Amino acid sequence: MKRAERLHALSEMLRRSGARGVTAERLAREFEVSVRTVKRDLDALENSGAPIWSRPGPGGGYGLAAGASLPPVTLSPAQAVSLLAAVSAAADAPYADLAAAGIRKIMDVLDPRTRAHAEELAHRIWVDAPPASSRAVRSALEAAMAEQRVVRIRYTSRDGATTTRDVEPVLFASTNGRWYLVGWCRLRDAMRWFIVSRIERADLTTLACSGHTVEEVGEPPETARPVHGARIA
Repeated sequence: MKRAERLHALSEMLRRSGARGVTAERLAREFEVSVRTVKRDLDALENSGAPIWSRPGPGGGYGLAAGASLPPVTLSPAQAVSLLAAVSAAADAPYADLAAAGIRKIMDVLDPRTRAHAEELAHRIWVDAPPASSRAVRSALEAAMAEQRVVRIRYTSRDGATTTRDVEPVLFASTNGRWYLVGWCRLRDAMRWFIVSRIERADLTTLACSGHTVEEVGEPPETARPVHGARIA
């Protein structure tokens, strides 16, 4: 068993042991390694952020704090870098900041050798992405979508006209390199597509959306699909 696989299995065994815990000797027998190796693995798990507790003396042992949910992640360097590349190339995507934070957490719990290889490979990938839109605007739009609340936007159209509109967010869509907020415009009383980069200001209101659905927007083109159904090679 490779060390990364052993670390994953070790954390799962600690999790299953619950409040009882498990001794280093039992772990050593289970994984057919020395007690010294087990303790070194336990140190590695703890250094990666796993909330491991230890109880000395007879009846003591090791365990994982209740509520812990992120076991060591087993990824190849290429898999780890693919996540970094995807987020770096889509810095203007909805929730991109949260995605980047999640990937940093994943990188932190990789075993040191894999992380070092991933970081070396990452230096061989360059991304020339356009500047992201205002963080304040994106935060308001993301919150409005997640909480299904009306967002008030100041929007400049292609012809240069600027209006203030209350919008019920329905979905985010990406096409031709641009991100759109698609929602029910209360000013026009119709579904509208707003280019995110043209939204100069966005303020989250306390008003709940009235229930407009994705189906009202229509079917996506053949080359598009919701992210949960994206084809992964």
